[in-house]
Amino acid sequence: MELTRTWRPPYELDLRLTLGQLQRGKSDPTYRTGADGAVWRSARTPDGPCSLRITANRGTGEVTGQAWGPGAAWQLDRFPELLGSGDDPAGFPAHRHPLLHDEFRRRPGLRMPRTGLVVAALIPSVLEQKVTTIEARRAFRLLVHWHGSPAPGPAPDDLRVIPDTATWARIPTWDWHRAGVDHKRSRTLMEALRVAAALERTAQLPNAEASRLLKLVPGIGVWTTAETMQRSHGDADALSVGDLHLCGQVSYALTGAPGDDARMLELLEPFRGHRHRAALLIRMSGVRVPRRAPRFAPRDFSRI
Repeated sequence: MELTRTWRPPYELDLRLTLGQLQRGKSDPTYRTGADGAVWRSARTPDGPCSLRITANRGTGEVTGQAWGPGAAWQLDRFPELLGSGDDPAGFPAHRHPLLHDEFRRRPGLRMPRTGLVVAALIPSVLEQKVTTIEARRAFRLLVHWHGSPAPGPAPDDLRVIPDTATWARIPTWDWHRAGVDHKRSRTLMEALRVAAALERTAQLPNAEASRLLKLVPGIGVWTTAETMQRSHGDADALSVGDLHLCGQVSYALTGAPGDDARMLELLEPFRGHRHRAALLIRMSGVRVPRRAPRFAPRDFSRI
């Protein structure tokens, strides 16, 4: 059965920029963009799996969500939050740097989406630990393809729903290996899955407390917590400290010289409360540190 909700945001909304933050690359099996401009997402909610088709009416400013599956009502209840209703960019001090001022002005419809689904945001973040983006996205795609389920309703044929917690926990060692996931990352996921119910409850907590609790799980540090909080909680201040490239990119964009994490934190301190927003705008700006060495080559753990 299809459920529908139409909502008119009281702010300018760029659907693709906002929801695109949830997509884990073009191969993400839980996210698709239709030829008609509609955004499709699958989710495994506390009530079960669902598919969500989201369209925007430019003339009226209304956004419509059509949902299918046992989790449809849960998802539509949180439809505005998914579209950034809990985000308030008004306090972002973009005037403190010309680049951020220009990028912020160019993207008035950018909002921080909040899924309210902590484990679903955490799993791909753990898979992205200490590996190339290509490796991580391949692993997520393969594992969801092998162990997930087809998205309910008239969803695109290749849209999949991530496995439930019990299924993730039962994935055999050889499938982690085939997907290129080393023992350290799979072990971290097992530690998180053991306390999955408690992690999901952090969606109802203030960001600082939720972040603290996430970091209590062995193997989950500042970077993984930030990458999770950005999506599950819509945390505009969750800065990905420890990212291999971000600190250099932020420092170079704001000063003309690369820097380390300490330098990035220093430069973004005036933007506290919006440090992730500032870093995201810098990423979207296209400013890059000139490359002086070859890219890291993906490793094929399945051949080890």
